[in-house]
Amino acid sequence: MLLPSIKEMKMKFGMLLVLLLVKVELGMAFTVVMPDSGALIDGPQPYGAQTDPKEQEAVYDMMRATGNDWATEIPNVCRGRWHGIECVPDKDNVFHVVSLSFGSLSDDTAFPTCDPNRSSISPSITKLPHLRSLFFYRCFTNNPQPIPSFLGQLGSSLQTLVLRENGHVGPIPPQLGNLTRLTILDLHKNNLNGSIPYSLGQIPNLRSLDLSCNKLSGSFPNISFPSLNILDLNQNHLKGSLPISLLTSTCLLKMDLSRNRISGPIPNLNNLRNLILLDLSYNVLTGPLPNTLQDIKALEALILNGNPSISTTLPKDMFLGLNNLIILGLSNTNLGGPIPESIGQLAMLRVLHLDGNQLNGTIPPTFANLNSLSELRLDNNKLVGPIPFKRERVWKMGRKLRIHNNLGLCYDEKSGLGDDLDTLASAGIGLCDVPKPVPVQHISTLDDGNMIKSTTKSSASPHNKIVFLRLTATFIFVSCLL
Repeated sequence: MLLPSIKEMKMKFGMLLVLLLVKVELGMAFTVVMPDSGALIDGPQPYGAQTDPKEQEAVYDMMRATGNDWATEIPNVCRGRWHGIECVPDKDNVFHVVSLSFGSLSDDTAFPTCDPNRSSISPSITKLPHLRSLFFYRCFTNNPQPIPSFLGQLGSSLQTLVLRENGHVGPIPPQLGNLTRLTILDLHKNNLNGSIPYSLGQIPNLRSLDLSCNKLSGSFPNISFPSLNILDLNQNHLKGSLPISLLTSTCLLKMDLSRNRISGPIPNLNNLRNLILLDLSYNVLTGPLPNTLQDIKALEALILNGNPSISTTLPKDMFLGLNNLIILGLSNTNLGGPIPESIGQLAMLRVLHLDGNQLNGTIPPTFANLNSLSELRLDNNKLVGPIPFKRERVWKMGRKLRIHNNLGLCYDEKSGLGDDLDTLASAGIGLCDVPKPVPVQHISTLDDGNMIKSTTKSSASPHNKIVFLRLTATFIFVSCLL
């Protein structure tokens, strides 16, 4: 069975959080009171109810703009019930469109697809005053276009805006800051450039902000989101120090700022007590690591790989108390000194990357207790001494155990490991040295009376050695008298 990589585990973990948030938000969407028509009613669809005529025309325009002309033949779009449209009636039994989705995520989510060569977002979307969720996935890749600024006109209703992997170009329009009811903003994997608009700070209840995999530059604006659960800005060109204004959110569950140009020290993180995933890898952060990491008891993934300027020695109790930690990545951070013993107490740990550092000393014996470990990288360090794992653990990790290019790692004969294991043999790791027997000197005489000395290895007890020396001395004394 192939074990998931650190990237796959992080992506799966992040998607689970996003999906959970989306489900929560969609579940809440049908309880909001709308000012125009009173409360929308979540319940059985009333027989014979009609879609609001203006909204139906707007939906026709939206469908034509994405190459779905077939929808214009449906006399009542809310009764058509295709995947990708959701409607809710008001107290007068008039249907209102609350959700539109385009693009195929999987076979289970067959939303209307987009014509890759001519799709666009129609301005008629502004004629849907009750729209709470708008979703476009891989719709404009062959027809790159900016994110339309008129989306900001949906500020009175829109709660979820997902424009994911669409090939959008240009800057993020500052008008998106007018979407003051927004809880989810996802612009992942486009070709957006420019800076993050300061106007986004006008969205007080934002819970998920994903601007990852774009070409955004500059520093993060001094804005805060008190209710933010997910912040994902990875794979951009952002620089400057870590956004202190975001490090005060006690609601934050995931923060991924990896693969940017963020510099400076890692500040205290004691306010992020509910944080589950923290990824600051591949930046230019400096050390030392804050002791307040121990305060984040919920932390399951800490990834700092590829920050060579962290350059520090970790205290042996650095990770004490992080009992939920599953992923720990500290590769290529120029760490020195011994491996912290507290790592061996992380019973839930599955992935550990410490490669490409200056770590010395031995692998802590407590590593033998890491029964969940499936991936370990200790290569390219200065480690010596025995490998504390049993044969079964080494076999389970297989090629995901990387321990080559150290000063003198070896295995104990009693551990059950052997030269037949490819992992150890390919790393040039052999049997640890066994204690050598103490050499014993023997004295004897030739026929001409001369004495000769010979050295042999003996395992005799100290008492036997003393008896032997006395007998030898007596023999020599008697020989001299003769």
